[in-house]
Amino acid sequence: IGERLKLNRPVIMNLSGLPRELQRRLIDFASGLAFALDGSMSRVDEHVFLLSPSTGEVSISESDYTKSK
Repeated sequence: IGERLKLNRPVIMNLSGLPRELQRRLIDFASGLAFALDGSMSRVDEHVFLLSPSTGEVSISESDYTKSK
């Protein structure tokens, strides 16, 4: 996750099926990483998060997301 963000690439993090404690730890890690690299983190779905690099925002519409499921 960190390497991709450092290369200014967006990351989709799907935490579905992981134990709740591991989900929390990964969310804490990812949000700290996004903050440290001046990026952003947003929730796409219940257990899916988008980490965007500092070089620009990445948007995903609900219709685009549901097509890829």
